[in-house]
Amino acid sequence: MNKKEYLSRLDEQNKIKKLMKDDKYLLNFHLIPPSGWLNDPNGLCEFKGINHIYYQYTPFSAEWGMKLWGHYTTEDWITYKDEEPFLFPDIKEDKDGVYSGSAFIKDDEIYFYYTGNVKYTDKKYNYISDGREQNTILIKSKDGFSYKDKKVLLKNTDYPKDMSCHVRDPQIFEKQGNYYMILGARDLDDIGCVLIYQSKDLENWNYHMKITTPKKFGYMWECPNLIEISGQIFLICCPQGIEQDGINYANIYQCGYFPLEIDFERKEYKIGKFIELDRGFDIYAPQVFTDEEGRKILLGWMGIPDAEYTNKPTIEHKWQHALTLPRELKAIENKIYQSPLKELSKLRTTENREIICDSENVEINFSFKKCIEFKIELRDSIELNYKNNILTLNLEKCGYGRKERKVYLKNLESLQIFLDNSSIEVFINSGAEVFTSRCYCNKLNSNLKFIGNYILKDFVWYNLKNFKIENGER
Repeated sequence: MNKKEYLSRLDEQNKIKKLMKDDKYLLNFHLIPPSGWLNDPNGLCEFKGINHIYYQYTPFSAEWGMKLWGHYTTEDWITYKDEEPFLFPDIKEDKDGVYSGSAFIKDDEIYFYYTGNVKYTDKKYNYISDGREQNTILIKSKDGFSYKDKKVLLKNTDYPKDMSCHVRDPQIFEKQGNYYMILGARDLDDIGCVLIYQSKDLENWNYHMKITTPKKFGYMWECPNLIEISGQIFLICCPQGIEQDGINYANIYQCGYFPLEIDFERKEYKIGKFIELDRGFDIYAPQVFTDEEGRKILLGWMGIPDAEYTNKPTIEHKWQHALTLPRELKAIENKIYQSPLKELSKLRTTENREIICDSENVEINFSFKKCIEFKIELRDSIELNYKNNILTLNLEKCGYGRKERKVYLKNLESLQIFLDNSSIEVFINSGAEVFTSRCYCNKLNSNLKFIGNYILKDFVWYNLKNFKIENGER
């Protein structure tokens, strides 16, 4: 779908937008597609005071389809502009979709790297070892809204010979005057890994090294981000093919990180134990960027591929999926902590300390002096239970196939809960753990009830106003 075809179908898009307006589950303070389908955040960056949020976008269908890069911008994380789609599949090396990628700013210019997808259909293929191209492509922009040319940097033949056709999702990491391109990959033995290429000029790349675990950990690592927080390096990625282990790794595909010690010059590394970034049902493909304040900011896809559960209520209104709230990342030793951006406090309207909480879109904060057991009922069908050091999110009555997700806690110290019309995000113990999920309650007012064996330090809840979307429908 090139830009001309997209523009020819705007009447079709407007019809979808009208259907969306009637959906009571339309999210109010999360970014959703203007129409159709949204998945991975892409190309996140702040450039000249403007935060650019690109994302995988299928504008005319609520199901998986041809991918563009949609585009939102914001200067304050409260008011957004719905910009024209930024990137279209319009060359032979990306003809079946402009897949995920990232942004890197250098010399007053944004370098965008992405995967161009090509799928052969002339005969039968397995699409693992054959039948697919995953081309790494570069575009450069002076403003984040336009570009001139696409340059193909790497093709399948440029990846190591033991790789499958699945090599994608480039991200750039700078260290000691060198540039490193990080690519998620699957080898021919079905072992997940990350490939690293090196460059001096951001355009000419040579294979440098590979990172994987000593023992196989999944068959594919998607959406890798190599980030440094307070001198500690972490490899965030989404491994596929991990078996559930008790309450851990409960989703079909995982979303987490490895603490990493790496010497790029010697091509040596030590990889730590994988830690889940989020314990909810709907979290995948997170991307991190550094803003002009130096903050490490994460946005994730509030969805997951190939899940058993569904988003039927929104699909019926011709849209599906959202992005998470933006989160600032900090690290203590080998642990990443996630906190909603401080700017989100501007969403707060009234502050309430009464136990009665019957609003629809709210932020609820608990802090505890002591907590042995605890049960919270939210709305008519969401439960949070804490017992024997296990915190459980139960969505069985409103999850359309979502049931329970759990996490072990040494102590329960605090909860920060965000309820939008059809989502819940729970930040536990100052963001040491997080639950992110979609939910479809019959009644949207919060109806807060809680009982248990605990001593509260503080309790407060806030009504939240909506994001303002300029050029959009909200």
